[in-house]
Amino acid sequence: MSRTPARPQAPARGPKSRPAARAGAAAVGTSLPERAAALATQWAPAAGRVLLAIVLAWFGYHELVRPGLWTGYVPIVSPTSSLAVVAVLAHGWVLLMLAVALAAGIATRLAALLSAAVLLEIIISLLLTAGMSDLTMRDIGVFGLAVCLTGISNQRLALRR
Repeated sequence: MSRTPARPQAPARGPKSRPAARAGAAAVGTSLPERAAALATQWAPAAGRVLLAIVLAWFGYHELVRPGLWTGYVPIVSPTSSLAVVAVLAHGWVLLMLAVALAAGIATRLAALLSAAVLLEIIISLLLTAGMSDLTMRDIGVFGLAVCLTGISNQRLALRR
């Protein structure tokens, strides 16, 4: 029986003895799923913030360019009134400003909170005018994203003092 020479064993590494990695870098010896999870933990809030900004910017832009298409969603006011057009234009500007703040990382938690409030207003308006629909469910999902972003204080790609 031949034996292969024993390789020297590396010292045991537990969670306490693992070398500290600098912020944002994966520790040596971590598995691929652990590194992917760490990367997702760091970047998911920024990705969610940018994606929410894209949705808000899309609808804000369209409300500003073609307000007549959106006046039917203004509750209580006649869709043909100038008050409905002004309300849609103001709403479009609010959506665009929130989108810019979120995308640029300016006051991210406040912008997310205000976005959640605007989305809640949209959901209530949709429920009053059309009842539960696929549009309402979509906006409930986007509202959930905005609510989740209000609780995350330390995000990547965000301006800080």
